Amino acid sequence: MYKKYFKNQTVCVTGGAGFIGSHLVKELSGYGCKIIIIDNLSTGRLNNIKEFLKDKNIKFIKKDLSKIKNLKTILNKTDYIFHLAALADIVPSIENPEKYFQSNVVSTFNLLNNLNINKFKKFIYIASSTCYGIPKKYPTKENEKINTKYPYALTKNIGEELVTHWSDIYKLKAITLRLFNVYGTKSRTSGTYGAVFGVFLAQKIKNFPLTVVGNGNQLRDFTYVTDVVNAILIAAKSKKTNQIYNIASGKPKSVNEIVKLLDHNKINIKKRPGEPDVTWANINKAKKDLNWKPKISFEKGVKILLKNIDYWKNAPVWTKSKITKATKNWFKYLK
Repeated sequence: MYKKYFKNQTVCVTGGAGFIGSHLVKELSGYGCKIIIIDNLSTGRLNNIKEFLKDKNIKFIKKDLSKIKNLKTILNKTDYIFHLAALADIVPSIENPEKYFQSNVVSTFNLLNNLNINKFKKFIYIASSTCYGIPKKYPTKENEKINTKYPYALTKNIGEELVTHWSDIYKLKAITLRLFNVYGTKSRTSGTYGAVFGVFLAQKIKNFPLTVVGNGNQLRDFTYVTDVVNAILIAAKSKKTNQIYNIASGKPKSVNEIVKLLDHNKINIKKRPGEPDVTWANINKAKKDLNWKPKISFEKGVKILLKNIDYWKNAPVWTKSKITKATKNWFKYLK
């Protein structure tokens, strides 16, 4: 579908060993393009891209984008950049905001500042819907007031502002995609307490109860990862530039619905402050401008996860007591 746009092109995927990035690399690997993957493996896994590393058209660079010295040389002949590299956890961002600033802001600046804009075709920045905080309107449009609640959300939004600035001043062709709740295979299985599916699948496979925050009625706008990859590629080939789009299903599901589909017992834990009861995107702009819409239903996506549940067999299991300890600073700083 996209081969004619990317054949013989050079693309750079930052965070290419991560959850979404590795799915993007897999898709691009069939298009006859040269792929440069830059990932410091702080959250990404080499196993996610191991099958592609023997391909002569794929180059893996294990470097920190905030510190890399020869970036201008690496990017000199690059046609497209897909910037997915980021740190993306709430509590660690509160505990170490400098680390998040380096990863999410300085890295983005370094990419932008070392581009050969005259040759360059498109910069796709992967942003976060956490920039909306707790929105006043649902479904939430792209023009909703920005209301960042913690350093992760703040630093991702600053990165977004940098990209917009480069488009305004230097005429960089760029699109920002604000992702909502992405799920799918290859999602992170280690590290800090995080996304609900990774937590639940590890609990299910080890026969621990699913830890449901609050009453479980909170709604999340889940999008399957391959639909997100599709949106990224459509944005890259689109003639649109200097635009921001929500990428989501537009059909939020409750946490209790996840529990039902996973068919497992649960326990309820304390509701966290500063966390929205609803994430629900208005995706009309992406539908209209990009002719994009999600194809994988929520039920089908969950079936795919369950079919591949062994991926989470070595993931840490989060118990109620471990979550209480891990989120202590959440309750301390967020009101």
